[in-house]
Amino acid sequence: MATKFTASLSVEIAVPEQPIPISHYLRQPQRLVYALVDLSRIVQLSEEVFRLKMRPLTFMTLSLQPTVDMRVWAEPNGTIQLRSLSCEILGVEYINQRFSLNLKGYLSPEQLSTGTRLKGKADLEVQVELPPPFSFMPKSILEATGNGLLKSVLLTIKQRLLHQLLADYCNWVTLQTKEADLDNNIEIELPALNLE
Repeated sequence: MATKFTASLSVEIAVPEQPIPISHYLRQPQRLVYALVDLSRIVQLSEEVFRLKMRPLTFMTLSLQPTVDMRVWAEPNGTIQLRSLSCEILGVEYINQRFSLNLKGYLSPEQLSTGTRLKGKADLEVQVELPPPFSFMPKSILEATGNGLLKSVLLTIKQRLLHQLLADYCNWVTLQTKEADLDNNIEIELPALNLE
């Protein structure tokens, strides 16, 4: 019999004032993926699809390493959507054949009188048929442990979002403004050269 685990997490982040709005940054959803996940654990399969090899997770005495294919895309309004497409569990073949993962989430910029905020939510659901002896354990203990594990995964993502994403956004703005300054300097200098 399959056991279902769920976790949900919302996030609201104040965005530091920058010369380029964060909505421009969010039009490149791959930046979000690379800001949140260590590069060594990502394979980009197409423009919008990424394979993420998660860190090993321990559930009771089982060690599981999920590999999730995710679709990440930007809406015209700057909202980033993400959906899991498939999942494979490395380490325990019994569970891999009886496991499903569904992750969906969004991150959206919202302009307020006090500045811009990013609001988002992620919902994670796992269904798994556990092998004995786990299948004989009380369902309430299994669910509490599984739900806690999923919540910790979402909390890790939230922490990286709070730190890595804003740092990457600020670095991106600095790079963009330097490139714009360089372009402006070239345009100003070239006509002067032509006059001689």
